[in-house]
Amino acid sequence: MPKVKTDARPGGESAGSPAADDEFVLHSLQQTHAADRRYKASKEELLKLYEQMLLIRRFEEKAGQLYGLGLIGGFCHLYIGQEAVAVGLQSALDGNRDSVITGYRDHGHMLAYGIDPKVIMAELTGRHSGISKGKGGSMHMFSVEHRFYGGHGIVGAQVSLGAGLAFAHKYREDGGVAMAYFGDGAANQGQVYESFNMASLWKLPIIFVIENNQYAMGTAVNRSSAETHFYRRGTAFRIPGMQVDGMDVLEVRKAAEIALEHVRGGNGPVLMELNTYRYRGHSMSDPAKYRSREEVQGVREKRDPIEHAKAELMELGVDEAALKNLDKRVRAKVSEAADFAENSPEPDMSELYTDVLVERY
Repeated sequence: MPKVKTDARPGGESAGSPAADDEFVLHSLQQTHAADRRYKASKEELLKLYEQMLLIRRFEEKAGQLYGLGLIGGFCHLYIGQEAVAVGLQSALDGNRDSVITGYRDHGHMLAYGIDPKVIMAELTGRHSGISKGKGGSMHMFSVEHRFYGGHGIVGAQVSLGAGLAFAHKYREDGGVAMAYFGDGAANQGQVYESFNMASLWKLPIIFVIENNQYAMGTAVNRSSAETHFYRRGTAFRIPGMQVDGMDVLEVRKAAEIALEHVRGGNGPVLMELNTYRYRGHSMSDPAKYRSREEVQGVREKRDPIEHAKAELMELGVDEAALKNLDKRVRAKVSEAADFAENSPEPDMSELYTDVLVERY
């Protein structure tokens, strides 16, 4: 790569200022990733990952049905097609010390963290037994107990909060890593780069995860982004990047391990771009007419993360009948969650201002 000379600083170097670079370097973990691309899972491990992805798929399908019946109101963003991202990444986290924060498409991340689907479905339907007591709904789920910090409706806002979580991990010296998810659309928000700067400057233990599902609402990546290789966007801040096939759960898992090793080693943040695809519209109100049916079907047939894992399991000797029984059990679990939600009470009117209004300081 050709060297790019930097301009001398006006007035020369001041005491304590960093020395001027004499060359530009593309900070990347791509070579490390390319050398060992996929996690070598046992049959039991892959079966567990498959079950988690299947749970997210069936849960989101049921959520779509309940939305159509009017049992879920407001905005609702489904995770169908992107299951391998949350499952692969979060399977590598330490649930006792690591933290997760994401945007409004958050159901899958909660399920991947092992949170009870009953309380997630109850939250979707606005019930008091929901994980946010019926006040958060689809976009604002939260659980300090599980170190899951949202669920945020403001595009890109969670990235700065994720840097704050990472700062807390470093300050407390608890060994934890923050994982902050955002999309290709949010990647163009200014606050994201402010967060990159401070995270790199202070070497915060954070993994920035861009879930590139190819569309920012209805706008294709190449129509909204000058640099469409999002993993390179941390280079100016000396943040190494990785580009990962987000439709392959074992590749995602291995990439997560590489990123976590870098961050836990005290080397500062990592930026991961997970190339994935959402099958449904941006939200339940989006008919997705900006793309063809053939495009979506092509991804389903050739790159579906669940079917891909299923094929590998069968190669490992798992019987197709066993996989059908697993799907049956997952569907029953989701139906049980839906029944629980529908039969749970709504929040009492006396709870209207609880945790919302501070009456006195």
